[in-house]
Amino acid sequence: MPQRKTKVSLIYFVVASLLLVGLVPLVLTGWLLSEKSAGELRAVENRYQIQLVQEKARQIEMFVQRNSDLVTGLADAFSLAGNATVFSTPQTDQQLSRTLRENPDVIALYVHPPSGEPLALFRPGTIQKVEIDGIAESFEPKIKNDSLTVGEPQIAGAAQEPVMVLGSPVVNAGTKVATVMAIISLRRISRNVVGQAPTTEAELWQSGLPIIYVVDSQGRALFHPDPKIVQERRSLMDLKIVSEWMEANRQIQSGLVPFNAQFDGSSHAMIGAYSTVAIGSGLNLGVITMQDEARALASVGEMRTQTWIISLAFALAALIIGAMLARSLISPIHNLAVATQRIASGDLSTRVNSKNITEIGTLGSSFDLMSDKLEEHIASLAKAARENRELFVGTVKALAAAIDGKDKYTRGHSERVARISVAIGRQLSLPEDELETLRISALLHDVGKIAIDDSILKKPAALTDEEFTIMKTHPVRGYKIMSQIPAMKDFLPGMYMHHEMVNGKGYPQGLTDEQIPLQAKIVSVADTFDAMTIDRPYSKGMLLPEALRKIKEFVGTRYDPSVVDALVRGCEAGEIGRGVVKFLNDQASAKVTETDDDLLQIPPKTTYGTTTEQRELAG
Repeated sequence: MPQRKTKVSLIYFVVASLLLVGLVPLVLTGWLLSEKSAGELRAVENRYQIQLVQEKARQIEMFVQRNSDLVTGLADAFSLAGNATVFSTPQTDQQLSRTLRENPDVIALYVHPPSGEPLALFRPGTIQKVEIDGIAESFEPKIKNDSLTVGEPQIAGAAQEPVMVLGSPVVNAGTKVATVMAIISLRRISRNVVGQAPTTEAELWQSGLPIIYVVDSQGRALFHPDPKIVQERRSLMDLKIVSEWMEANRQIQSGLVPFNAQFDGSSHAMIGAYSTVAIGSGLNLGVITMQDEARALASVGEMRTQTWIISLAFALAALIIGAMLARSLISPIHNLAVATQRIASGDLSTRVNSKNITEIGTLGSSFDLMSDKLEEHIASLAKAARENRELFVGTVKALAAAIDGKDKYTRGHSERVARISVAIGRQLSLPEDELETLRISALLHDVGKIAIDDSILKKPAALTDEEFTIMKTHPVRGYKIMSQIPAMKDFLPGMYMHHEMVNGKGYPQGLTDEQIPLQAKIVSVADTFDAMTIDRPYSKGMLLPEALRKIKEFVGTRYDPSVVDALVRGCEAGEIGRGVVKFLNDQASAKVTETDDDLLQIPPKTTYGTTTEQRELAG
């Protein structure tokens, strides 16, 4: 008989294959991906910085162009009048005053007619007339006879803020007969360009965030997050990116500059970009952004380290699992088929312990069956998702009830605010998905009160200034709690900004009308309406008409008129406050019959005091 050849166990082939096919490609792929990702991250960061400075440059150009059009428009209007007496008419004063009111960036207008006293209009408190006269006297000779002239930015005004002077001649029959000048405040455009609240230079470097600033043609700071640097008109020529911009701004519109910078005795490797703003003939500004390279690209090193760790962990796991699975491959395939059928039937804990390889033909039908069962499981998962949503809403309601329950006088407050908010939203024709988001946001609007001491929440008397300040922190505390949960992102405006006022005197951010999301405006009105119409330990609730009248008094200061109108329409339609009908017919009754669950139940009362206003502002 021929001698039988020695056979190698299958397990050795499997392990060797895993080492060759699994470990080596995994390590190589991880390295290549980390290198490629690092390169792409650098490219993305560079593109971002270039796009950022270009966008800021366009903002400044549009700002200057808008005010230039204003000045040239006034000059053209005087030219068309063709009469020197137009400069001294009351209509001219009125038109210039209207122009000053309608353009908040213009702090002074100065018209120098051919004869008589110059006409100067300015915003009181921002600049003095003697300063306007000095600026006009030095700038007027620079105004060309045939075009607009843009002056070099300078520091002026009571606030020592950057301003820019624009001047245009009034030409009649080819002869310059007068000049029109405007002093433009750069404070608002400075804030927009810098993109952050005023802060010190040291804090900027410590934060590691991008620093955006603007320099003039001499390299002096014009816009900067640190107001002190602007007021000093500090030269930033010691930064390489500034000096490079000054050398190249007439030839290169935008550029990237890696450089080293010194601050507080330490050297920092920086990446930066600049863009040139052409705002006049021969007058350029440089918009510059820079950031510590280590901070900007910190994720590159972390990503590479994580890639190596993950690759090695997966390689080790692959070897261990591969060795275990290789042993199982010698079990009969019939056992594998039986196991897969059990898995398909829902027994996912089944494991294969075969010792031989047989019956391969059964695999196809077994896996087909598994696919059918998995489809059923997907349907079950969809059902579970719906149930999870219901659980989420129930949890939110329970949390709101727990917060309201801390004070018996506010029990049910969050639920009522949610119902009122939804009714207002329906009057505003909001889609169903936004109404659901609004409802959850309103339910959670007072979640921050969970961090407020009960002695303040339940205090039966007026709050002290210190207690009122603490009470006012509940939107921020609620935001800090809920912003940690990604799923809560869409609900944050209502709980964080429902104490903002359209006049900018609210809190916590002092936002104005257009900056406040509609969700927060609705919750604010609903919160106040409920607070007015329920009993508190320090006051009785108000009647529905009185509450509506009181809320209308705050339109334009606290509340958005469209939201208040929607509240009124909801009340008139019976969607809000239907439970007051009985009370109005029988004011001797102290209770209001409960309406159906889909109607807002708001107990009408009689008075509303200053303490209520204080609590309503804070809570």
